[in-house]
Amino acid sequence: MFNVSMLLDDALVSDFWASFLPIFRYVMFGIIIACAIVMIITTLMQANDSSKSLDAFTGASQESYYSQNKGASRDSILKRITIAMGIIIFICIILFFVSEIFIGVK
Repeated sequence: MFNVSMLLDDALVSDFWASFLPIFRYVMFGIIIACAIVMIITTLMQANDSSKSLDAFTGASQESYYSQNKGASRDSILKRITIAMGIIIFICIILFFVSEIFIGVK
């Protein structure tokens, strides 16, 4: 006979978490590694803007069509990808360590 208390049984719930959390942690670790590699590559592909810091100090600034439309440039796309990878890494690390807490609670 089916009983509602069977759904709330701790053994069934703990079996699910015992099998799900290790797989979840491997997936999170894989996502962190993949995003870190993409973040390193996109950071290295960005242009070096060391002259921009000196422009603020000396007051020299050149306005051009390229500088006004940076939103569609290659560097802005790489910057957005780098920021997105950083956010994904941050969220995955939080989830990874929260799952560690749940494993320890058993």
